[in-house]
Amino acid sequence: MTGRVLVVDHPLVQHKLSLMRRDNTTTQLFRTLLREVSSFLAYEATRDLPVIAERVKTPLAEMEGVQIEGKKVVIAPVLRAGLGMLDGFLDLIPAARVGHVGMYRDEETLEPVEYYFKMPGGMTERDVMVVDPMLATGNTAAAAVGRILLEAPRSIRLICLLAAPEGIENFHAQFPQVDIVTAAIDDHLNDKGYIVPGLGDAGDRMFGTC
Repeated sequence: MTGRVLVVDHPLVQHKLSLMRRDNTTTQLFRTLLREVSSFLAYEATRDLPVIAERVKTPLAEMEGVQIEGKKVVIAPVLRAGLGMLDGFLDLIPAARVGHVGMYRDEETLEPVEYYFKMPGGMTERDVMVVDPMLATGNTAAAAVGRILLEAPRSIRLICLLAAPEGIENFHAQFPQVDIVTAAIDDHLNDKGYIVPGLGDAGDRMFGTC
């Protein structure tokens, strides 16, 4: 099985993403836009969740409805920048459980370093959405997904705001079965491992630590 890369090219997503890219966008506006775009990404990322039939009684009649099958979805932000996408997902899936993967990128080696990990129980019956704004080298995303897979979730996919071709290639070389959902695939990585044209460091822009 080969993982897909779904680019959410909805006009509203691309408009909001362009606003986020501007170097003069304020921290407050950046956070707001990231939350809004994340909701669009959540909508697409959950499009094929398994459902089961359910009888529903409306004020007028009974009908055949549906509900999502299995235990509640898990949203797993990669700390710290992934936290900026969390509320956008919870706006759409308020009953979701939340796991956390604490990782940072060593700026010398560009390799991820894990410092925290916590997931809900019952993972074998849960669908996991790993969220991280930037898929740059792909090393951090691969490390996060690999760590979560040890919990044997029912399914897992990666959702990011921007992706670099190098990151997609690296990630799918390690996890070819995992789908990626993103708002855009940019041109390339620079020599420091940043996405170009990108939008800078998403965590710094979101938390005002530029």
